[in-house]
Amino acid sequence: MLHIISVSPKEMPMDLLLEADPSEKHVKAYLNDSLCYLAMKSDEPLGVCVLKEIEDSVLELYNIAVWPGRQRQGIGTALLRHVLREARAKGFRRVELGTGTFGYQLAFYQRVGFRVVDVVHDFFVDNYDEPIFEKGVQHKDMLRMALDL
Repeated sequence: MLHIISVSPKEMPMDLLLEADPSEKHVKAYLNDSLCYLAMKSDEPLGVCVLKEIEDSVLELYNIAVWPGRQRQGIGTALLRHVLREARAKGFRRVELGTGTFGYQLAFYQRVGFRVVDVVHDFFVDNYDEPIFEKGVQHKDMLRMALDL
């Protein structure tokens, strides 16, 4: 059975966080003072989620990841739905995020109800030391998405 627990930032497994964000420097920058969640099964971490308050009653989802061998089993969806319920219960009214302009992540967020609200051109080119590729295509622009709770 999947259990989702709130943990401190120092308890988050860096190797799993790096599955979603390849920059350890970026992860460390947003990890402190964040709301952190682990999806666990039999004491094994299968997924992580990191959110941070960016303005009054608005959170940004900075990281959500599931081990590649455990993806497409509903773990990420269960984790995201759980943190959205928690955010609503804590009085947050909106969750925002940034993601690439293509790939499975885009459909994942859209299935839960996130909508595109902006495009940040060349974000991944300007903010990462190494190019980020998915299926042979370089991520360049970031889509900003939001979900009103």
